[in-house]
Amino acid sequence: MPDRTRWIALYVLCAGVLMIVLDVTVVNVALPSIQSDLGFSQSGLAWVVNAYLIAFGGLLLLAGRFGDILGRKRIFMYGLALFTVSSAFCGFADSQGVIVAARFVQGVAGAFTSAVVLGMIVTMFPNPREQAKAIGVYGFVASAGGSVGLLAGGVLTQAINWHWIFFINVPIGIVTGLLASRLIENDEGIGLGQGADIPGAVLITSSLMVGVYTIVKPAAEDGWGAGTTLLFAALSLALLVAFIAREATARNPLIPLRIFRSRNVSGANAVQALLVAGMFGMFFLGALYLQRVLGYDALQIGFAFLPATVVMGTLSLRFSEPIITRYGARNALIPGLLLIGAGLALFARAPVDGSYWRDVLPTMLVLALGIGVSFPSLMTLAMSGATREDAGLASGLVNTSAQVGGALGLAVLATVSATRTSHLEHAGKATASALTGGYHLAFLIGAALCLAALAVVLVVMEPEKKAAAEAHAGEPAYSEG
Repeated sequence: MPDRTRWIALYVLCAGVLMIVLDVTVVNVALPSIQSDLGFSQSGLAWVVNAYLIAFGGLLLLAGRFGDILGRKRIFMYGLALFTVSSAFCGFADSQGVIVAARFVQGVAGAFTSAVVLGMIVTMFPNPREQAKAIGVYGFVASAGGSVGLLAGGVLTQAINWHWIFFINVPIGIVTGLLASRLIENDEGIGLGQGADIPGAVLITSSLMVGVYTIVKPAAEDGWGAGTTLLFAALSLALLVAFIAREATARNPLIPLRIFRSRNVSGANAVQALLVAGMFGMFFLGALYLQRVLGYDALQIGFAFLPATVVMGTLSLRFSEPIITRYGARNALIPGLLLIGAGLALFARAPVDGSYWRDVLPTMLVLALGIGVSFPSLMTLAMSGATREDAGLASGLVNTSAQVGGALGLAVLATVSATRTSHLEHAGKATASALTGGYHLAFLIGAALCLAALAVVLVVMEPEKKAAAEAHAGEPAYSEG
């Protein structure tokens, strides 16, 4: 593929990813309008988000592996087409059942579209310098898309109506699909070989779907110690154990367990889960602080996050490649995690009468600097052990760890924040003060999660040259085994 065509193809792939990432935060901004138009109760409204998350989080790993087996371009195109159609159904929805069902299908399509993109990028750009630059572009889209979604959701909801947050996906999806069909080379995949591992597919998909459901439904509503929460968590864990046992003995496993032998791949996925869980303090609770304490509307919240998005983009697109090339992805990740942790700790001192310029913007810029360095480094490490045959699996795995980490982070931080707020209100604190106290505790927990991620980097992960040398040294014995 000519060099210029490859880079255009990268931007087309990232446009598809951006559409998926935007969809999560855009919907969050529009939820009050959807509730009033379709008559949702508060608990029913949660399913507009939950239906998407359960399908998306449950199918990412399976979709990534299907990309390896059937061809990554084919899976991307199928997912993109389904996402475009289901977005139109969401936009036309005039009842609760239709929008929840369409959101579930959107989640399925989003998983198939986004799960294979990183795998496509690392095979399109095998040269380390080009790969670091390409992953920097992807990292910016994946990390900054959330804040862009806040702005886009505010503009569309206030200027037109909530239906257009879904309709806007239709022309974007059509144009992206047409360009992708022409610019991206076909790949045949490794084929089904001795047959598809249907039992493994059922076990891992069921485990992840039950796990995400546990986090977003019984854990969030009834608490982590409730009987229903423990029951569903035990079921998810039992399905996961059965899947691992199946893959260890299957002749043609759906997910070869060898991918977890790389310390950098396993460590990167653990860091991803911890980091995304902690960062929900910025994107979710930070937005709530601006709205419920400082009185910002949806559009003002979007503009408040805009400077951080610009900083993330500048670092990811312009500076991540030379930083990673010169210092290594692991070494670049360390200061990035420290900056994110420091930013969340700074957010924990934002007062009730806070000023955007004094208390919010500086904190967001510190966080943006950390995110702009961390995510491209993390993606590079997560894909470092992937062969051409396993690239889709590695891509789906890192996306899965992000989704599970995000769902856990949202459930834990929101619950802790609400509990702390309730205690402060019972102690006689004013509502704004009690809310701020709850957010402060959540921000501190988010900072602690970033420090835990840093510990994983320092203890588990290795510099890339050392990891590559060990992998090369072990190749003969590994292939014989």
